[in-house]
Amino acid sequence: MITRQEAIELIRDNLSEENLIRHSLSTEAVLREMASRLGKDQEVWGLTGLLHDLDYSITTKDYSQHGLKSSAMLQGRLPDESLRAIRIHATEMNASGKPETELDFALRCGETVTGLIMAAGLIRPGGLEGMKPKSLKKKIKDKAFAASVNRETIKEHEKLGLDLDAFLALSIAAMQSISGEIGFNQPS
Repeated sequence: MITRQEAIELIRDNLSEENLIRHSLSTEAVLREMASRLGKDQEVWGLTGLLHDLDYSITTKDYSQHGLKSSAMLQGRLPDESLRAIRIHATEMNASGKPETELDFALRCGETVTGLIMAAGLIRPGGLEGMKPKSLKKKIKDKAFAASVNRETIKEHEKLGLDLDAFLALSIAAMQSISGEIGFNQPS
């Protein structure tokens, strides 16, 4: 299996935009936290989150290949369950099938919620510091806020047995733990 250091190098070599790298790091953190909560392999889930958008820069002209190319690039470097989740996270674009496994649902809702948290952090004076699930729940209801964030995909946390408050709390905490790496000041 690929090491985290190798994964970071792949990300840096393949993703040209810093916001994509921050999204990848955020997704890794959220998936590691979910794995911890659910008693799953944190390394496998974390690397799946980190590498899920590896092909993003090369599929922007043909999103029907998004996730599929990442999976092919990572063949033999991640477990099959990870490769499947990477394909399935973009199933609305690539028609790769329905999410079925816990990792499928975790990657889909985990990577999606990072966009909501990042957007909320960018408009808060304290960034991610002090962010609470209650304020994010209000943002979820406001369809104009971070309009590209798919609220239905976020609801897939329910397939993992996590209620919305628990899911948002663990996602916020995960991103707060790497706030400096994703462009926010470290918590004091």
